[in-house]
Amino acid sequence: MLRLLLFLSLPLYILDQWTKHWIVKNIEVETESWVVVQNFFTIHHVKNTGIAFGQFNGGEYSNYVFGGIALAALGLITWLYRKGMFPGGISRTAIALLVAGVCGNFTDRILHGYVVDFLSFDLHVKFANPWPTFNVADACVVVAAILLAIASFKEVPEQKVA
Repeated sequence: MLRLLLFLSLPLYILDQWTKHWIVKNIEVETESWVVVQNFFTIHHVKNTGIAFGQFNGGEYSNYVFGGIALAALGLITWLYRKGMFPGGISRTAIALLVAGVCGNFTDRILHGYVVDFLSFDLHVKFANPWPTFNVADACVVVAAILLAIASFKEVPEQKVA
């Protein structure tokens, strides 16, 4: 697991923080956008004090609450890992992605007081138009959730002998 953390989590965390640093330094919050692909992909600096896709954004204490939840999630992940709940490669890869994502967004809350979101896609689909703005850490968390769902059908937790 340490290898996955070093070779997957750490590079993704660094990529997440580097891209956010670049966004903070180069694009004004909520006022400036850079069109990358016309009518499809835009870079737009968004302040997110909420959680996934900006839900519960703007609450007075939301940044502290969700920061605390992030720390609790990391503690729970560690505890479950030690209990053998992530037995296979799929679930361990998912956990490495989840650690990168949780740490990336938690770092934002400490450094900026909000999570830096900047990837904005217009999928031209009625129910997802535009798709909520997100970042590299968010993508890691979503892929981790998908992998954990897959692993729940394919992997069986280790049985500890008493």
